[in-house]
Amino acid sequence: MPIINRLAEFHEEISGWRQDFHAHPELLYDVKRTGAKIEELLKSFGVDEIVTGIGKTGVVGVIRGRQNSSSKVIGLRADMDALPIVEKTGKDYASKTAGKMHACGHDGHMAMLLGAAKYLAETRNFDGNAIVIFQPAEEGGAGGKAMVDDGLMERFGIEQVFGMHNMPKMELGTFGIRPGGLMAATDEFTITINGIGGHAAAPHTSIDPVMIGAQIAVALQTLVSRNVDPIENAVLSITQIHGGNAYNIIPATAQLMGTVRTLNENIRQLMEKRLNEMVPKLAQAFGANADLRFKRGYPVTVNAPEQTDFAIKVAREIAGDDNVNSNVAPVMGGEDFSYMANARPAAFIFLGNGDSADLHQDSYNFNDAAIPLGCSYWVKLVETAMPI
Repeated sequence: MPIINRLAEFHEEISGWRQDFHAHPELLYDVKRTGAKIEELLKSFGVDEIVTGIGKTGVVGVIRGRQNSSSKVIGLRADMDALPIVEKTGKDYASKTAGKMHACGHDGHMAMLLGAAKYLAETRNFDGNAIVIFQPAEEGGAGGKAMVDDGLMERFGIEQVFGMHNMPKMELGTFGIRPGGLMAATDEFTITINGIGGHAAAPHTSIDPVMIGAQIAVALQTLVSRNVDPIENAVLSITQIHGGNAYNIIPATAQLMGTVRTLNENIRQLMEKRLNEMVPKLAQAFGANADLRFKRGYPVTVNAPEQTDFAIKVAREIAGDDNVNSNVAPVMGGEDFSYMANARPAAFIFLGNGDSADLHQDSYNFNDAAIPLGCSYWVKLVETAMPI
């Protein structure tokens, strides 16, 4: 089944919404203008119920099917927030707010879900409830968790939930998905090494935390290479090293900071356990002590088998068999849709954005040509999951 003709007719209008969102980016939970525009549009579509303030600033719309004899409920989620980046696309609709930019395509995600909502509210060719979810604070603020903690699933009776994200360098007109871990857990750690400071010309009188930090940084690379099954996926990166403020003084303390990315909860636990075991002992071997603080971030985004199979089926109906990669490579970036996927069976899919700049780059731009495909996917998920 190809792209829905009626949605193709909406294309220019939906692109206009997308470009308006792009011109007015907002960060994290501070999405007042964005949320108000979404609420205004949902009202104009005749959506049955609109609830604001879920997860602080989230917006939820309820669209009831024409027959509505079924108790089935499906959730569709888009993210709303932008990034603190100075835009360099040169577009006519480039950000009008200095230092803020839709550099991850959330403007496109919102627009596609709004296009689907308009079509679903107009046709209502399904039996059940379609819940359109507009989530704040995906970019580090855990807005997905905030909405789940605020009773999103229970309040609207959501039985299963679906998400979508554009993917640069993936061919326009294609989808990518896989069962199991699709996007990584995003954990962080801080290591504080306490030694004894001294004169740089007399290192034997000190316990050098900078040198110890260098040893720890190298040793921690064995956590993946010598602890994790080569068939599994894990990344440990030291991203910051801080210590000292003079050329001729060995400082008393130094800090290392970094991130751990995993696609499996067991591997996630292993990495945390081994970090806690190795770091203090390595420091002790040099006569120092080290404090490790491990901060868990977004969980692994896990696609449930049944929902993934269903998403593949729908995507193939829209894009064709050859344009759906059902075993796409996982991504070590994080996604807080994971909290919703932990709360209900879920599937998250990638939508090709063509040969664009990468996500989070100042020259990135969502490809409006992807809009009809994304909208059609949302609509067919609802109509196929809850047929009349």
